[in-house]
Amino acid sequence: MNNHTSFLYNLAKNRLFRINRSLTGNGNKETLKIFKKIETNLKIKSFKSTQKVYNWEIPKEWNVKKAYVIDKFKKKIIDFNNNNLHLVGYSIPIRKKIRRDKLVAHLHTLKNQPDVIPYVTSYYKNYWGFCISDYEKDNIIKKYNKNDFFEVCIDSNFNKNGRMHYAEYYIKGKSKKEILISTYICHPQMANNELSGPIISMSLINFFKKKNNNYSMRFLFIPETIGSIAYIHKNIKKLKKNVIAGYNLTCLGDTKNYSCIFSKYNNTISDKVLKETYKELNIKYNEYSFNEIRSDERQYNSFGIDLPIATVTRSLYGKYKEYHTSDDNFEYISLKGINESMYLLKKVLLNIDKSIIPITKTFCEPKLGKKNLYPKISDKSINVFSKRILNFLQYSDGKNNLFHISKKIKVNIDEINKIYKILLKNNLIY
Repeated sequence: MNNHTSFLYNLAKNRLFRINRSLTGNGNKETLKIFKKIETNLKIKSFKSTQKVYNWEIPKEWNVKKAYVIDKFKKKIIDFNNNNLHLVGYSIPIRKKIRRDKLVAHLHTLKNQPDVIPYVTSYYKNYWGFCISDYEKDNIIKKYNKNDFFEVCIDSNFNKNGRMHYAEYYIKGKSKKEILISTYICHPQMANNELSGPIISMSLINFFKKKNNNYSMRFLFIPETIGSIAYIHKNIKKLKKNVIAGYNLTCLGDTKNYSCIFSKYNNTISDKVLKETYKELNIKYNEYSFNEIRSDERQYNSFGIDLPIATVTRSLYGKYKEYHTSDDNFEYISLKGINESMYLLKKVLLNIDKSIIPITKTFCEPKLGKKNLYPKISDKSINVFSKRILNFLQYSDGKNNLFHISKKIKVNIDEINKIYKILLKNNLIY
């Protein structure tokens, strides 16, 4: 058992779980500051509220002091302090007395899961509301008369001069080419959907920072969707130049089957090595269509961005009944599940790190004759070795390691290694 992972799991269970996180706000800052105390080289950064990023805008910074509903008996029947999920995310401030039916219209429940609190947000539309179990809602309707008044208080504020915070941790390798690991920090009081990704990312940082890695590694802790869009907007040139592989990590704390969403065309190093590692570890997994459901892999794979990022999960978001409810807690996930997922991701990254991923330096075929790698007299034939070099270069596009190229062009790995060294010596690949 990994002691550091165990420490992070207990930290998440006993401290991080109760912190109210959203797209912005004090909860996100507090969470990142806790991580920074553990990994002092973690860089906490931010984007300005209202800043334009592509056709999106960084939201105003939202914070909540208190939120509750008091009945006619002066009893607090809903309280944000008891569970962060009780308040609709990004609710506007309100303090007034309203009748029962007006209150009920602003109560969100799940009919098919009547004993849980759902997670509901209204990020980009002015709204206020509370979330309770369907049992509690029925009880309010039965217990109170429609003319009964309730005191509603949401003490929240929006700061247009605020910030949206995120963090990154960079591990320098022998190469500037890098593996990108992305996870998010924007959900309140949920364990699998929210905290499993950051726990594993922090644990991977602790492991790989001590190693002499071939490739550099970059770890991101961002708000989902708007965070990845903003980060890409700011760093697109660097990302496109350096990222050779990467993963979005989420929902990795349970012990059910592994799941994954491969990159858009399912042909990157990230996809291939993940499949090979599943096979190596004899792990069965569920593959979900890139078009079916979405997280930050959608942003990284967008047109013009085209980064080789896949998503790794166990119970896929939206596919398990505890998702986005109060049942996504530390009874649903376990240290065993976290450790198993940590082992898989560590193995995947080690497999990528030991890969040699050649990338050709020229557009079209290089003039091999200048390098004495092509026959000087042209006839109907081409020697086998020159043909193999040209085929090798065709697949040196950053989507294949030497093993993949060997399979593609049907040349044994010893010959592939020989070609690789020749091309490297002649400055035709890097």
